[in-house]
Amino acid sequence: MTDFTHLARSATAALRDLFDPTPLQRNEHLSRRFQADIWLKREDLTPVRSYKLRGAFNAMRKVLAKRPDQAIFVCASAGNHAQGVAFACKHFGVRGVIFMPVTTPRQKIDKTRTFGGDSIEICLTGDYFDQSLAAAQAYCTQSGGHFLSPFDDGDVIEGQASVAVELLKQLGQMPDMVVLPVGGGGLASGVRRYLAAHGGTDLRFVEPLGGASLRAALAAGAPVTLPKVDSFVDGAAVARIGTQTFAQLADIAPDCLLTAPEDRICVTMLEMLNIEGIVLEPAGALSIDALPDLAADIRGKTVVCVTSGGNFDFERLPEVKERAMRYSGMKKYFILRLPQRPGALRDFLEMLGPEDDIARFEYLKKSARNFGTVLIGIETSEAANFERLFARMHEAGFVYRDITLDETLSGFLV
Repeated sequence: MTDFTHLARSATAALRDLFDPTPLQRNEHLSRRFQADIWLKREDLTPVRSYKLRGAFNAMRKVLAKRPDQAIFVCASAGNHAQGVAFACKHFGVRGVIFMPVTTPRQKIDKTRTFGGDSIEICLTGDYFDQSLAAAQAYCTQSGGHFLSPFDDGDVIEGQASVAVELLKQLGQMPDMVVLPVGGGGLASGVRRYLAAHGGTDLRFVEPLGGASLRAALAAGAPVTLPKVDSFVDGAAVARIGTQTFAQLADIAPDCLLTAPEDRICVTMLEMLNIEGIVLEPAGALSIDALPDLAADIRGKTVVCVTSGGNFDFERLPEVKERAMRYSGMKKYFILRLPQRPGALRDFLEMLGPEDDIARFEYLKKSARNFGTVLIGIETSEAANFERLFARMHEAGFVYRDITLDETLSGFLV
């Protein structure tokens, strides 16, 4: 038994004071779809609905074992790490100071406060995470608090490895493949290291396309800071992977790393919600979202997908649906050049098929112009309907511009 194996198992045993192992569930829908034996490790079912509690608890436990008088723990987070730290502070009876950006949604602030109760103080500082992080680190220096990193910490990595300890025991054998989401790398590096000590298995790592910090680090040979990050997958969109975590992941083969487009993740989230009744946050859906890319490799095999979190604010559901429909080709926005004559609008409307529905319509009629401009959004039941609609528009001589995938125009107009 390696030292890391022993540490990961000790962390797992200690976690039983907080919650039972999260379920490992065979998913019939996915298994049938991909002709494989697909299992979900349901980290969205921890008390704080993400695996982050594991690392935060283990790091706090080990600090207190060495320094029982450590009274203050500090972190910076706008999401799952904050909730894990809050839960652990309440469990250990210590004070937690959690720095969050002013722009953090009220729902996340309230949930963090619920988990921590009187044990925590929430400080809303800065518009962006980096500003909150700087404030948290400065506070640690002034107060003597212990900073709890969300991922770049050996004790946190050990805690996240408890996911692997549980899934091996639950499955009773080594799976053919484990699919892991990657943000800062704490979960991926911990699970990889534990499984490697037990004979190993094929691993696939999935990052959001707009926050592929591991891919950038592999290309550079060291962690680098991404110049721009799409924050939609807020639980995994990290600008820079951790130094300690990258040390555990630096030798993975490039073809074992996948990226998931944000809009496609929305399709996966809706599929799991509507078909399986499973609520996943964007980061929690990453491992499942990668399965179509792995379809040829996993047929007939036993595969475990780690669903890393389920902290989803349902106020975001309209945005998720919108992005999913755009990605699936069932909703489009375009600018239509409409002749300014009686009956022109009626002519256009008669081109719509029985499954086409107008979801957005803005018409600006300008004087002394022969044509007006229409911003129009159309939803339909299948992508092929747009091919027929556009063919009819071409035949009738209507001029239009599809702006669905034009981020600048659609972001401004839609």
